[in-house]
Amino acid sequence: MSEAWQAVEELERTELKALFDADPERVGRLSVAEAGIRFDFSKTHLDAAALRAFVRLAEAQDLAGRRDALFSGQVVNPSEGRAAEHSAERGQGAPESVQRARGFHSRMRALIDAIEAEAFGPIRHILHVGIGGSALGPDFVVDALGRGENMRYDTAIVSNVDGAALEEAVRGFDPETTLLVIASKTFTTTETMLNARSALAWMGEAGVSDPYGRVIALTASPEKAVAFGVDETRILPFSETVGGRYSLWSSIGFPAALALGWEAFETLLEGAAAMDRHFRLAPPERNAPLLAAFVDRYYANVAGAETRAVFAYDERLRLLPPYLQQLEMESNGKSVRLDGGEVGRASAAITWGGVGTDAQHAVFQLLHQGTHLVPVEFVASVEPGHALDPEHHRQLLVNCFAQGAALMAGRGGDDPHRFYPGGRPSTTILLDRVDPATLGALIAFYEHRTFANAVLLGINPFDQFGVELGKEMAKAMDGAGAPDFDPSTLALMARAFGDEGEE
Repeated sequence: MSEAWQAVEELERTELKALFDADPERVGRLSVAEAGIRFDFSKTHLDAAALRAFVRLAEAQDLAGRRDALFSGQVVNPSEGRAAEHSAERGQGAPESVQRARGFHSRMRALIDAIEAEAFGPIRHILHVGIGGSALGPDFVVDALGRGENMRYDTAIVSNVDGAALEEAVRGFDPETTLLVIASKTFTTTETMLNARSALAWMGEAGVSDPYGRVIALTASPEKAVAFGVDETRILPFSETVGGRYSLWSSIGFPAALALGWEAFETLLEGAAAMDRHFRLAPPERNAPLLAAFVDRYYANVAGAETRAVFAYDERLRLLPPYLQQLEMESNGKSVRLDGGEVGRASAAITWGGVGTDAQHAVFQLLHQGTHLVPVEFVASVEPGHALDPEHHRQLLVNCFAQGAALMAGRGGDDPHRFYPGGRPSTTILLDRVDPATLGALIAFYEHRTFANAVLLGINPFDQFGVELGKEMAKAMDGAGAPDFDPSTLALMARAFGDEGEE
C-alpha cells in the first residue's frame, strides 16, 4: 500500500454537526459554483485533514499528468491502445482531433439541414435504435430538454432487444414519415442490429417503397454500415477514440440535435466545454469533479459504503440515475489496475437512485433508519420546468433540501421506532435551470468525476471487458455446437426452447 493511500484509509471520521460547529465558513469552503451549477459538499465528512490527504493522493497518482494526457489525445486506454477523445468533440483536445470532430459535426449539421428541407420527404417521427451509450446519452438529453415546444419531432429511443419495447416505440408512428436512426460504434451490436432489421421490416410491411432510403447510420465503422445497406451519404461517422458511454457529443447525439435543433446541441457542447475548462484549470480544493471524487473515495475506502444513491428532484432529470449507472459502473467497476495488479480496495460504488419526491415514499426509510451507510446525492434546479402554480416547484425544492437536512440532523427520543441516528452524508447539486448549457456541464462533470476516481484508484475507466463474456456465451448458446453449460442453465434452456439445450 502506498503511503498516500495509507494516509487516506487511516482518516478518522468526525460527526457532521461537529464539522459545522468547528468551521463557520464550512459551506463556502466546500461549495463550488461553476457553469450555472452549485455543488455543495459541506454535508459530507470531508474536512481539512481529509482534503490534505486526498490532494496528496491525487499528486501521488499523477492526476495532473493523467488529466493532461486525456486532454492532449495521448493513449489513456492502454488495454485497447487508444486515446479517449470525447472532450475533443466539444473543442477541448488535441488540435487535429478537435478539427476532425468539427468536420464530423459539420457533416451532421448538413444532414440535419437536408432533413429539415424535406430531402427525405416529410418527417414527423424519429426512431433511434442503439444500446448502452448509443442510447442512454441521447435518451437522457431528449427526455430532459425535449418537452413541449422544444421537441420538433416525435422521438423514440429503443435499446432493449425485447420486441415489446420496439412495438411500444412505434405505436402511433406513421412509417411513411418515420426516420430510422441506427447507432452502433461497430455496427455489429446484436441487439441493435436485430431491432434495426425489425424496424425496416415494419416500414416495408407498411408499404414504404425504400425503407433503407429512410435510414441514418451513426458509427465508427462506416464500411459496415454500407455493407448493411445504408447509403454512404447518410452515414455519420465518429472517431474510434470516442468511447460508447462518452459518445453523446459525437454523431451519437444526432437524434438530440435533430429533435431539439442544432443550436440546442451546440449549446450542450459549450456547456460541457465550460466544465472541461474548470476541471483542467481549477485547483483541487475548488475543483468540483475532483472534490466529488474525493467524496466518493472517502465513503468507499474509508467508511466502507458500497453504494451511492442519486435522486433527481426534477422530472426532467429522471433518467440521470440510469445514465450514471452505466457511466460509473461500466467505467470503474474494475478489480485490476492499469499495471495488471489487483486494485486491492473498493472501486466503483453501486450507483442507484430515483426521482424525488416519489423516492421519499419508497426507499428513504432505509436511508434514514436503515443499517446501511449510503451517501446520497440530490440534484435539483432553481427554475421549474413547468408553468403551473409555483407552489409545485417550491414544495419540490423544500422536500429536496429538507431530506438532506434531516439525514444529517437526525432526531433523538425515547421511542426507538421514531429514533433517527442522523450523521448521514449528502451532496446537493443545484442547477440554475435545466437548459442545454447546464445539462452539458452537468454531464461533463460526471464524466470528469468518473475519470478522477479512476486515476485515484489507478485503473482504466475506458475499457469494458466485463460486458463481453455474457455476450459471448449468448452467441454460443444461440449457435450450433454450443459449449457445455452448467446443469441449471441447460434446464432453463430446455424449459424455454423445448428440446434445444437438453443433454
